[in-house]
Amino acid sequence: MALTISGLSKTYPNGVRALNNLSLTIGNEMFGLLGPNGAGKSSLMRTIATLQDPDQGSIDLDGIDVLKEKDQVRRLLGYLPQEFGVYPRMSAVDMLNHLAILKGITASGERKEMVEALLNQTNLWASRKKSLSTYSGGMKQRFGIAQALLANPRLIIVDEPTAGLDPAERNRFLNLLSSIGREVTVILSTHIVDDVRELCPRMAIIASGQVLLEGAPEECLKALEGQIWSKVVASDDELRTIEAEHEVISTHLVGGLHEIRVYAAASPGVGFEAVPSGLEDVYFLSLTRHQKN
Repeated sequence: MALTISGLSKTYPNGVRALNNLSLTIGNEMFGLLGPNGAGKSSLMRTIATLQDPDQGSIDLDGIDVLKEKDQVRRLLGYLPQEFGVYPRMSAVDMLNHLAILKGITASGERKEMVEALLNQTNLWASRKKSLSTYSGGMKQRFGIAQALLANPRLIIVDEPTAGLDPAERNRFLNLLSSIGREVTVILSTHIVDDVRELCPRMAIIASGQVLLEGAPEECLKALEGQIWSKVVASDDELRTIEAEHEVISTHLVGGLHEIRVYAAASPGVGFEAVPSGLEDVYFLSLTRHQKN
């Protein structure tokens, strides 16, 4: 399944331009959409999910005009937004049954089989009769994936799914996404670089509603090979000097000192060591160059 987004633009009534002539092609795979808060990721996801219209542009899903044939798209779509509403006093099994009926799965036998399979797939079977208000953050996200998988969608959109999860729940959730992504197109929208590095064969980085970079994570890393340098800086004055003279990608505190990472074709100077490139370097370099333009 191919999703082709062409020239998408959206400006909200308050003047915020969320999408700016954005074009992107997503194949039948797990696709990572990286960007800072306010980059336009959620606006793009809501537009693909037929929840809002753009000012201009088009979206094609295997020959379906997403902006005009919304009902047809919704039959193929599973969507987990950043925040999704549920009836907190309902149990997971009752809520899934209710949502399955809304999705058009009216045959009770088929519905029962699908709901039970999804509860097992998301490791919620043992808690199926508990009210959703008692679920942990990770359990709620797994329930969100269960509802998104109702009716066997061919396109699944998940928006910031691991934000706020503890490390153990995050791992469980990523493993679940990985198993789903082998069979359908999954768009993973996030600002967490590691989520994309661990899951996605292709990705795009967006900011200010524009695509800054698109490609395979491994290809992006290879493009920076041998050009990332690191140094621990003892003083703020030295840090500012390096920032003025070199292309600084990021700084991190290590034991109260600044570890600075620089992009350069050759050594930036005394004390710098060549280090392996990481997807964070790709991400921050794209953003810093965008901010300077």
